[in-house]
Amino acid sequence: MSLYVDIEKNLGSFCLKVKFEAGDETISLLGASGCGKSLTLKCIAGIETPDKGKIIVDGVTLFDSEKKINLTPQERRTGLMFQNYALFPNMTVLQNIRAGAKREKNAQKRNDMVESVMDSFGLTEFANRYPHQLSGGQQQRVALARILVSSPRILLLDEPFSALDSHLRFKLEREVRHVIRDFGKTVVLVSHDRDEVFRMSDSIAVMDGGRIERIGSRGEVFADPQTRKGAILTGCKNVSSIERLENGQLWATDWDMVLTVQNAPLDTTAVGVRMKTIKPGPGENGYRCRVVEEIENPFSYTIMLEPMYSQCTVPIGWELLKKDWEALRSDEVTIHIPAEAILLLRDK
Repeated sequence: MSLYVDIEKNLGSFCLKVKFEAGDETISLLGASGCGKSLTLKCIAGIETPDKGKIIVDGVTLFDSEKKINLTPQERRTGLMFQNYALFPNMTVLQNIRAGAKREKNAQKRNDMVESVMDSFGLTEFANRYPHQLSGGQQQRVALARILVSSPRILLLDEPFSALDSHLRFKLEREVRHVIRDFGKTVVLVSHDRDEVFRMSDSIAVMDGGRIERIGSRGEVFADPQTRKGAILTGCKNVSSIERLENGQLWATDWDMVLTVQNAPLDTTAVGVRMKTIKPGPGENGYRCRVVEEIENPFSYTIMLEPMYSQCTVPIGWELLKKDWEALRSDEVTIHIPAEAILLLRDK
């Protein structure tokens, strides 16, 4: 299975222009609301029509503006699951899943497919219930079962866990990961949640303003997001603009810190430091700092720091386990930032 997308769609004040490929893997589109993630899914599914470009799934051309190809959503066989699951409210669980199997003309095969998928998703006992009689997790399982019984070429998941509480989300993420593994084809996941994307994905495309800013494996994107927006979306809380100094160092203007870094590209305009990568004690890029705020989290503290004798405009955040901060707690602390932990970022 493979996916190729190269499309443009102009909506006046917003223009989508994306190009990416994926194999038999889960690729996530990570971005803030309104960046074009869901619009990209809808274009793949055939709900929206791009102005130009090409979409190919497993060698089948779904859309080609030059060749005037634009298959209907039914012809595309793309399994799109919406945020609200889009179950038919006047149909039972059994009827909803049967609706997904209508492509199969042989009645016995159709019944066998429905029975098998209901059993695998643990839905047999809910066969005669209606969507409003189900929990959010049960509704999600019905939606996935209805999609998979249709034998889709590709699975498209649009914020599948956004309506669930954190405990149920964790439980259903595990179930969906198993579904994806058994599906064995291309899966495109849309999300704005960096933790969800990290757990679910093989590769990640960071989107902003209708464009893909960064694409790569999960590990590559989190280790080196490359752009300011990418760093923020992957959870970096400390981001500062920079000015270059003659000796090759960078002055992080927001924190008033001069930093030694490793081979900063010429287009570097900012730096990022993940809160957990700051280290206690003297060392490379070391600073004596005053504590301006102590924020207690369930299992850690976030300590907001300013260099001594500095007039910086933005404190830098440092996160460490409760026991570690309780052993160090003071109005002043010495910290250092290893050069390899500094993210070198550009604006776009």
